[in-house]
Amino acid sequence: MRKEIKTRNYFRALVGALLPALCGLCGGLRAQEVLVPPPTNPETPAALQPLQTSEMDVFVPAGAAPSPQETQPFRYKFLTLRPHPYYQALYGDGILVAPGQPVNTVIQEVAPGFLLDIGDHWNLDYTPTWTFYSNDRFKNTLDHAVKLTGGTTYEDWIFKLSQSYTDSSSPDVETATQTSTKTYSTAIDASYVINSKMSLDLNANQNFVSADQFQSYREWSTLDWLNYQFWPRLNVAVGVGLGYDDVDMSPDMLFERYQGRINWRVTDKIGFQFHGGVEDRQVLNSNTGDIINPVFGCGIQYQPFQNTKLSLNADRAVAQSYLQNEVTESTTINGDLNQQLLKRLNLDLQGGYQNTKYIDSISGTTANRTDNYYFVNTRLSCSFLKRGTIAIFFQISDNSSSQSGFGFSSHQSGFEIGYRY
Repeated sequence: MRKEIKTRNYFRALVGALLPALCGLCGGLRAQEVLVPPPTNPETPAALQPLQTSEMDVFVPAGAAPSPQETQPFRYKFLTLRPHPYYQALYGDGILVAPGQPVNTVIQEVAPGFLLDIGDHWNLDYTPTWTFYSNDRFKNTLDHAVKLTGGTTYEDWIFKLSQSYTDSSSPDVETATQTSTKTYSTAIDASYVINSKMSLDLNANQNFVSADQFQSYREWSTLDWLNYQFWPRLNVAVGVGLGYDDVDMSPDMLFERYQGRINWRVTDKIGFQFHGGVEDRQVLNSNTGDIINPVFGCGIQYQPFQNTKLSLNADRAVAQSYLQNEVTESTTINGDLNQQLLKRLNLDLQGGYQNTKYIDSISGTTANRTDNYYFVNTRLSCSFLKRGTIAIFFQISDNSSSQSGFGFSSHQSGFEIGYRY
């Protein structure tokens, strides 16, 4: 009995520490989407799936692999191939093909992707996406997204490795044009249980971003946390981070982050997560002073009824810009209402706001740009044949910018169909 309680406490403390670490260094994320994004289905290797069920999560995590009892037609020994083909068609107006030049277009995406489970500890996902524009001012593209994920446990340690590569070309809010980018990302996470109350998270990230005709950069960073569990549904932590940006056309940067974190499952229906602190960014080989900013991220989950999910998230971060000699300070708020209707129908309402300020990284230049971006998205989906989903959607997005040519207002509507083994 004592061994069972100790094991339960071990996993509870470790998982409570591991999951929030994903929010640690989110400064490089770009939340502004011009086009309606496809739904995401994160996958976790089978051996780590039990560790992903945290008492801090009100919602049951989506995207888990099928149970061993489900029939998998593409299985060979320790390999399981799980195709996930996807098709989307939309019509949009007001999409910028160049600064100050909004156009209308029909966009079709065909993505015959697949996930390969390699034993219980690794999986490899590859999704090629063909994108076709009816307006010949846009370039038809073939994009690629590859992600290798794996992990294991050893005594009181959990280790996780993620390696991804994306090659994409789509309209971008920041550049106000179709922008080709290549991103190579590596993340290594390790969590260690010190005792029944304390645990340690260690994290290292490498992120290389190459943008055609715009600024490219390479970033290395770490954010490490010491966690303390006051009781099973309340964890607090202190974290220290360090990072370095090697930038092609701008001065390099060194930055430090000092943060605190709270994860609190208030009741069975309400959960709360918050991390916040300060970032001190030094611009090297420049007479510009330090860029000191508050950074934070928080999220609230509320499930008043079994088929109703409400969430609210906010984030403030500093990141490199695609534009020369500039960094971005972004504050984002997003809300989501997910309602299941008549068992097979699902209604999802999303809305958000992002304020982005472009800050000079060297003296003598004037960025003088502030964007205020809003979006509202409605999606009604229906399941079919157990693994299939078909949906219709409508989105309104608007970006008002203090710099001429970067503002737009767009309406997009369309449908999508997907199937996932």
